[in-house]
This record gives sequence, structure tokens and C-alpha cells, in this order.
Amino acid sequence: MYLPPSVQGAVKILVTGPFGVGKTTLVGALSEIDPLRTEETMTAAGEDVDDLTGRPHKSTTTVALDFGRITLSDRLALYLFGTPGQQRFWPLWEDLSRGALGAIALVDSRRIEESFDVLGLLEEQRIPFAVAVNVFPDTPDYPEGELRTALDLLPGVPILTCDVRDEDAAHRLLIDFVDHLRVGALELS
Repeated sequence: MYLPPSVQGAVKILVTGPFGVGKTTLVGALSEIDPLRTEETMTAAGEDVDDLTGRPHKSTTTVALDFGRITLSDRLALYLFGTPGQQRFWPLWEDLSRGALGAIALVDSRRIEESFDVLGLLEEQRIPFAVAVNVFPDTPDYPEGELRTALDLLPGVPILTCDVRDEDAAHRLLIDFVDHLRVGALELS
């Protein structure tokens, strides 16, 4: 599905997080087009670097990016760029993050420590972001204060929750994130 010729502008949002947190699923839930996915089957060569603990059914991994699109109006489109989660793909992450309006940083609260590197990159690059806790069936429900402390987040970083498999919940997450960006932009002006 092509964009109408009247679309003159686009904004870019990054969907990031550690390996196996749901980035590909979120981009797919949000995109109005069939998303571009660069998923490859995981092989024995990656066993030492891709920890599948708690992810017994995971058989593929993103090796470059996920791309989705939402047409916001007859003049504006929103592009979603999902990043690969493994550290060996971070040169791609840095390229994908250029020009991003902001980032949704997905977190699995069962594996908080896996999020530190990605959150650090966002802070270093000064990309506005929100943390989105992906609700898996066995995700513990931690109070926001405990999550904020565990993730070492600044007070202005919102913590949102979402089951990224649910399209309605994914769209509410995106709306809440864009509201956060809008409020932040108003405070700066």
C-alpha cells in the first residue's frame, strides 16, 4: 500500500529494547502495512551469544531492522523502526536512531538487567523515550517506583505497560508515548 502523493512529511519513532522483548511484535501490531522484517532463523552459531532462557519458543531474531508505517493524515506519515536487540548489531542501532523523534524502549520486567545497555544508549544519544513494560503471561506486577529504581530512570521518563500482541493496547501505548513527546516539546518551548 503506497502513501498518497499528498503526504509531504514523516516522523520517525524507534522501537528498541533488548533481545526477545517484543519489538518485532509491536511494530507488526502498529503498522498499517505488512511490516518489513529482517528476521533470520537462529542457529547453533548464536547459542553462546543469544540467551534463550525464558524464551523456549523463540526461533528467529531480527538482524537489521523492522519497519512499519502509519499514515497519520493526508500530509503526514509515521515511520516505525524496530532495532535489533543484540549488542553485535548496535552499529545498525545507531544508524536507525538518527533523526528519531523519540523511542519506545520495551522492557521485560523478568529480565530488567538486559535493558540497561539500551537505556544507556538512549540517554547518551539524548533521544526522548518512554519505557514500555511488555506484559508477558508470567510477568510480575511491580509498583512503578520499584521499576523506576531498578531501571535507574530519571523522573521525567514515563513507564507504560502493554501487551504488544494486542493491537488496541499497542495503539494506546503509541498514543500515550506521543502525548509524552508533545508535553515535553511544550515544556521546552
